Amino acid sequence: MKSFTIQEINTILKGELIGDCSEKICDPEQIEKAVKGQITFIGNQKFARLWEKSNASAAIVDEKLDILPGDKKAFIKVKNADLAMATLLETFQLDSPKFEIDIHPTAVISKNVKLGKGCKIGANSYIGENVVLGDGVILYPNVSVFDDSIIGNNTTVWSGTVIRERSVIGSSCIFHTNVSIGADGFGYRPSEQGLTKIPHIGNVVIGDNVEIGANSCVDRGKFSSTILGDGCKIDNLVQIGHNSILGRFCIMAGNSGLAGSVTLGDGVIIGGSASIKDHTTIHSGAKVGAGSGVIADVAAGKTVVGYPACDSREMMKQWVVLRKLAKK
Repeated sequence: MKSFTIQEINTILKGELIGDCSEKICDPEQIEKAVKGQITFIGNQKFARLWEKSNASAAIVDEKLDILPGDKKAFIKVKNADLAMATLLETFQLDSPKFEIDIHPTAVISKNVKLGKGCKIGANSYIGENVVLGDGVILYPNVSVFDDSIIGNNTTVWSGTVIRERSVIGSSCIFHTNVSIGADGFGYRPSEQGLTKIPHIGNVVIGDNVEIGANSCVDRGKFSSTILGDGCKIDNLVQIGHNSILGRFCIMAGNSGLAGSVTLGDGVIIGGSASIKDHTTIHSGAKVGAGSGVIADVAAGKTVVGYPACDSREMMKQWVVLRKLAKK
């Protein structure tokens, strides 16, 4: 188990140490649950009010907050408590599962696969024809990478993930368990036989530093590519439909979904369980509230909520009117 003195943690965070804590810090924990020997985080006034009753030995505190640690406790004041929390959690992070051998003998690897330096491939994984794995790629057990796919340097793929043929994956990506990359898009047309399946002959292209949560799906393009730009972060249970294009640093929260041919600009944020109609464009910096249904384009920087989604301020006015009507 890792543990640090409060002085060592302050050195890591480069903050301002206030007060004194003699205990070694063995864990970070949320403020309501923290006990002696643990450190917590106070990023705003809401959590500052909870400090008096907290049993934590120390806290990382936003420098704007006027609060003192108290007897035998310590604060580390920082410019941004959330970013400091990320740094500290990384410091306490335990090692990933280890590979006894780099390439497990039960892995099935085609003869013409190109493996970069330091690749690791777990048990029962499958690597198809003409696949290229960059340096430091890690495939945990039971991963399938089909023909003609390319995976960039230092990308990690967790168990159960399937990467279909001709996918192009960037460097330093993380795919969590049971991610589906490059499955057929959802397309059918009525015909005399009932429903005729529309073939999807495109692929998926994913940039660098993209993280995709467990059980999420990115469908292949019908004609060309479904594209995720650099730095996108996709939560668990997210659906990205065929030929959708995400700019850089987009965020999609759990259970949200894009229908086919949706375009997101840079820095778009999609809240949990939001759904986006096909052929819709959400421009850079826009935000979609949780549970919203977007059926029309959203302007850059705008926040929309509701079903159907509209400007957040307008929707709030509508909700106020509805509440007043309900009371009559």
